[in-house]
Amino acid sequence: MAERKTPSTKAEPSAPFAYGGLERVLHEKARLGILTSLSGHANGLAFGDLRSLCGLTDGNLSRHLQVLEEAGIVEIMKSFRGKRPLTEVRLTPEGMDRFLSYVDELERVVKDAAKRVKAQQKAAAKRPVAATAKGTSKRRPRTA
Repeated sequence: MAERKTPSTKAEPSAPFAYGGLERVLHEKARLGILTSLSGHANGLAFGDLRSLCGLTDGNLSRHLQVLEEAGIVEIMKSFRGKRPLTEVRLTPEGMDRFLSYVDELERVVKDAAKRVKAQQKAAAKRPVAATAKGTSKRRPRTA
């Protein structure tokens, strides 16, 4: 596979959570399922197999594949197996690179979120606890 070209995902200091590497064309639930399915099949998948893996209707899958094809992410091949039509779909090399870059950026989002949640939990745990009239505890608000 060609060397992966990762777009710069370094955030501007004023917008550290902008996540510019999350492409809108990829960041849709059904398309993410399609790309995840195809990423493990270098030779592609038959339309029916892809439909089953993603749990989509024929129409929904067709429309999402059209968007991905127009973006250069997938290639759709139509042929015949005997007398039966066969539609196969596979990721293009560019599509694989873009998908892997997208996954890298998504991992960054998850790591950033986990770090912020842990910091918030740690800060909350340091706040003093006061007893209430009913015997339950309540965190005291921070003072400036």
